[in-house]
Amino acid sequence: MAKAAESTLSSADKAAALALTPVSRETEARLDRYVALLLEWQAKTNLVAPSTLPNLWTRHISDSLQLLSLAPTAKAWVDLGSGGGFPGVVLACALAETPDASIHLVERTAKKAAFLREAIRVTAAPGTVHLADIGDSVDRIAGSIDCVTARALAPLHQLIGFAEPWVRKGAKALFLKGQDVDAELTEATKYWNIEPKLHSSRTGGHGWIVELGSIERR
Repeated sequence: MAKAAESTLSSADKAAALALTPVSRETEARLDRYVALLLEWQAKTNLVAPSTLPNLWTRHISDSLQLLSLAPTAKAWVDLGSGGGFPGVVLACALAETPDASIHLVERTAKKAAFLREAIRVTAAPGTVHLADIGDSVDRIAGSIDCVTARALAPLHQLIGFAEPWVRKGAKALFLKGQDVDAELTEATKYWNIEPKLHSSRTGGHGWIVELGSIERR
């Protein structure tokens, strides 16, 4: 099954992804190990939508890597609802050579948390997996946090609520959202005072990154 899935991957897609978001040779090797593991587990645990496998590198890996340019000095990250490891494991692979880097991956599903632990192990990336509900993660994670991320997890107004305790202490929030971002922002402003910066996704389509540097409850 894994070999069949691997055969759907495109070398052109990987090349396109790394042209959009270049990485070191060491990071590329880590990402290759991660992708191989994901394809192996995908056969028994649905980590990504099967329809996205042919464009795994651009749809998922490059999409995750682009966050680094929006927080170039961030070392301590929290990824909420890490699922198959996007963006958390990808960021951990990219920051493995950065001194004192740490990525906290929060996941409530035991099978996915087990996959994340194995991904961190095989890539030797600086990640810690927390098997927990998203709302319970703040008290579990010690130390200061530079950046909070989430991708395909929950409506924006809920994500803001999860991230607010860290943003209040100086973290930046970066949320990967789809084409309905305007409607989600309209809904979020009913509950929160925010000044969002919107960044169009480098990977094309209708993706957006919502950047928040301050959050106050209305």
